[in-house]
Amino acid sequence: MNEFSSYPKFEELRGLNILSIDYGEKVIGLGFYCPGREPFPIGAGRIINKGIGHFYSELAEVIEEQVVEVIVMGIPYFVDGNESEKTKEHKAIFNALVEKFPSVKFYQQDETLTTKSAKERMLNSPEYNFQFDPTKIDELSAVIILEDFIRS
Repeated sequence: MNEFSSYPKFEELRGLNILSIDYGEKVIGLGFYCPGREPFPIGAGRIINKGIGHFYSELAEVIEEQVVEVIVMGIPYFVDGNESEKTKEHKAIFNALVEKFPSVKFYQQDETLTTKSAKERMLNSPEYNFQFDPTKIDELSAVIILEDFIRS
């Protein structure tokens, strides 16, 4: 048993390779988790955003290499839950991914304040030397998106 095993999504997705995406204008963070195999979600790197075509090809490589079966994409909302222009852009990208990768099951996860949470986690963690690391922030945000998804 681990911290996540008591949540319904843990059992629902047990044994499936899950990739989370924190889509950013400059950097796209990735997280990975296989409930029942790994003890907790981990960072899976980042993709430098060089346009949507580049993102699709990089993502296709990750899906193939990691045998990804489920993708959880962070969708940004205002703190009050309302949609912004970014929300609409991210949902459009999400819908395009669903069409582009039909063998993968997709979920959306509210990513409101995940970057702030990631920064706080870094500043409070010996893993990051109690320092903010801008090269890891997107990857850690993707991990938090995945943790929130499993808990939801």
